[in-house]
Amino acid sequence: MAEIKPFRAIRYNPDRFANLSTVLAPPYDVLDEAGKAKLLARSPQNIVEIDLPYLPPKAVGPDAVYEKAARTLSTWLADGVLKQDSSPTIYAYTQSFSIRGKMYDRRGFIALVKLEDFSTPDHPTSVVPHERTYKGPIEDRMKLMAATGVQLSPIFGLFPDAKDEICTTLYAGLGRPDAEGVLDSVGSKVWAITDPAVQAKVIGAMKSRHVYIADGHHRYTTALGYKRQLEEKHGPLPADHPANYCLFVLVNMNDPGCVILPTHRIVGGLNAFYLDTLKEKLAGTFHITEFEGDESTIASFTDDLATQSENTFGLFDGITRKLYTLRLIRPDILEAFEPDYSADWRSLDVSILRRYLLDEIIGPTFAGGSEVQLAYTADPDQVPVMTDGQKFPVAILLRPTPLVALEQLGKHGEVMPQKSTYFYPKLATGIAINPIR
Repeated sequence: MAEIKPFRAIRYNPDRFANLSTVLAPPYDVLDEAGKAKLLARSPQNIVEIDLPYLPPKAVGPDAVYEKAARTLSTWLADGVLKQDSSPTIYAYTQSFSIRGKMYDRRGFIALVKLEDFSTPDHPTSVVPHERTYKGPIEDRMKLMAATGVQLSPIFGLFPDAKDEICTTLYAGLGRPDAEGVLDSVGSKVWAITDPAVQAKVIGAMKSRHVYIADGHHRYTTALGYKRQLEEKHGPLPADHPANYCLFVLVNMNDPGCVILPTHRIVGGLNAFYLDTLKEKLAGTFHITEFEGDESTIASFTDDLATQSENTFGLFDGITRKLYTLRLIRPDILEAFEPDYSADWRSLDVSILRRYLLDEIIGPTFAGGSEVQLAYTADPDQVPVMTDGQKFPVAILLRPTPLVALEQLGKHGEVMPQKSTYFYPKLATGIAINPIR
């Protein structure tokens, strides 16, 4: 099962950065040029200067931009902007946030997880993915990792712990945090835990558990690729080589602050869209009813949608500006289209949406068989704004994907369709950096 260990993180020097608010950044792949500029306006020493050396994100830049990022990292270390901790440490890490007026605290910890190839039914391992990876983002992160010799952003991992034994052990008797900051209204607090006895308890408890990757599949795959490159060049790595491990934030999937938001689809690339035609195509498969409300009530509509126990979708017609509920009345609908996938995979809303609603109904009917265009948002208030009735005439609204699906699909070695989960909030970059050489 999962093998974790403490490490000596590189962190912002607490003597110079009592508050981290000006130097934290969101994950690089959610930023654009304006977002990067806004962060650097807060501080020229914001971590984004190193973590996002080339725009747009995920695109592969020339060698020079990654070499510059490496020089910046070295300069900041030499000048005392960043400082490496002296003792191997596990870091307790809490994010505090609000969703529609309700406050949450998501407790976890930062540690290294031993790299393993992804789990498959024939070769089960302790690290389990739920999304596919793509070549472009991996090439960009590989060049940055090779140039800087560090892992800048942690992978977000989940582990089962129904009794919350691990975080109860870690958080017992903690005083004031060692560092804290606020990014996009989300508070981050971190405590350095160097007690070998506490560390040993956590390490021992994790040995009986899987780690499910919630976010950061490309960065994990990059770490695997970097390790393989070293092995091809130098032969097998020593057991304690830092490239054998990857930087993680680990969170109990039973934590009350472990929130998954649905990612709604805004559908474009259609020649036209007619609700009556859709109703005809879905007759016998879905029951469609109009919602007594309009676009101003879309947030409450999605809240109600999230409580439904059956496969149920929302539909916002950007032409009439009306909302509809689509309730599946044939739960076996994907069996004919994807017989090789498990029943767990076929029962997911995101699978039914992708493989049936989009591929079999909306695309052939309204896009002339061409691939539909998709935009995404987890914010229901953005749905009417993004759905213009012309270029993007319709939106399909989703329930959150249940956490248990990660475990279910992990047993089958299957992954979900793209954009199936949105764990809110994203982890902050700049809390801890992991040296890998």
